[in-house]
Amino acid sequence: MATLPQASGGFGDKPVLTFPDTEAPAELEVQVLVQGTGDTVEAGDNIVVNYLGQTWGGHVFDNSYDRGSAIDFPIGIGRVIGGWDVGLVGKQVGSRVLLSVPPHHGYGSRGVPQAGIGGDDVLVFVVDILGTN
Repeated sequence: MATLPQASGGFGDKPVLTFPDTEAPAELEVQVLVQGTGDTVEAGDNIVVNYLGQTWGGHVFDNSYDRGSAIDFPIGIGRVIGGWDVGLVGKQVGSRVLLSVPPHHGYGSRGVPQAGIGGDDVLVFVVDILGTN
């Protein structure tokens, strides 16, 4: 298993990531930091989350904690990046999940220049699963 960043705080707290002195993993890595006890997220569910996204060892490009509002979207059906579709389906509501997402499970070789995400950037997310509806 790859060495992954450490995330500060508990479920519901805005995390701060501390990165190891190692290369980013080449494949998708998923680590449950806090195990929830709610319903299991299934493909096709509308999932409600708070999240922080950061490039590996780099800048925070997005987070919902500072906005003070969670987001919701369909999961497991190709509406979000592959790393989220694969990494969040099967997890339980109330879980905090760390995802290390290589480009082929993220935004691909084009990246998202307006967010400062390059085509070879590995993305790290901390996701708090608040619910499904």
